[in-house]
Formats: sequence, structure tokens, C-alpha cells
Amino acid sequence: MTTEETPQIQIDDDWKAQAQAEKDQLAAKEKEREGQPKRGQLPPADFKGLISMLASQAIMGLGAVPDQSGKGVMIDLEGSKFAIDLLSVIEEKTAGNLDDEEKKELEGVLTELRARFVQITQLLAQQAAATGSPASPEAGGEAPKIIVPD
Repeated sequence: MTTEETPQIQIDDDWKAQAQAEKDQLAAKEKEREGQPKRGQLPPADFKGLISMLASQAIMGLGAVPDQSGKGVMIDLEGSKFAIDLLSVIEEKTAGNLDDEEKKELEGVLTELRARFVQITQLLAQQAAATGSPASPEAGGEAPKIIVPD
């Protein structure tokens, strides 16, 4: 057998680099999951969790929950206002004690919730004016609980 007839062994190093890259990606994903609560496990009880819980409660009251018929959303202005007010109390009572990230997050959440509250209140007032029903208990009737989409 001559060297021309002898099969040459080809070494492909690309597969090693590809396998290492995949291994690194899996390790990064696993590390990312370690910081997150597992299914059925509660997140850590920290400041961010408290703010998130109250913000979620306010958002739910501002129409994030569909009604049972699926034709509209449930609105609970009083409950939303209460959650927003609680966040305001936290902002007031923790003034000077938060790090920059916590302070920015709390301010951002409050700004967004207050703007959405005003927007939903205006939408309810427009709806009440269009249907001729009172928009709030102060106006002599019960506040609308469902917004029906057009």
C-alpha cells in the first residue's frame, strides 16, 4: 500500500468548540434558573417582592382581570387606589433608606400606576357619560365594574 492508498484521518476540532459552546450555554441557563423560584416555590421575601405584589394588586384592579363572561374586564378603583396609596406610604416611610435602584423602581411603579389609574378613571367617566349611568358612588350611583370592549 502506498501513501496515496492509505486513508487519511481527518480530525475535526470544530465539534469540540461547538460542544463546549453548548455546554457553556446550558451552564448559563442553569445558573439563571438558580436565582428564580421553582414552580410552587415562593420568591424571596424582599423589598422588590413587596413592591411587585402591591403593584400587581393595583394592576389587577385596573382591568387586568377579565370578567367571567369574557366580554369585559373587572375594575376595582377603590382596591387599586388602596394598593397605590400603600406604595405611597412605603415611599414616604422609606425615604432616605433605599438604594438608588430600589428608589427608581418604586418611583417608576408609582408613576406608571398613577397614570394608569387616571386613564382608567377617565375611561369610566366617558363610558358613564355615554350610557347615562353615574360614574362613581359619589355621583349617586354604583361605580361601573365592567368595561365592555367595542
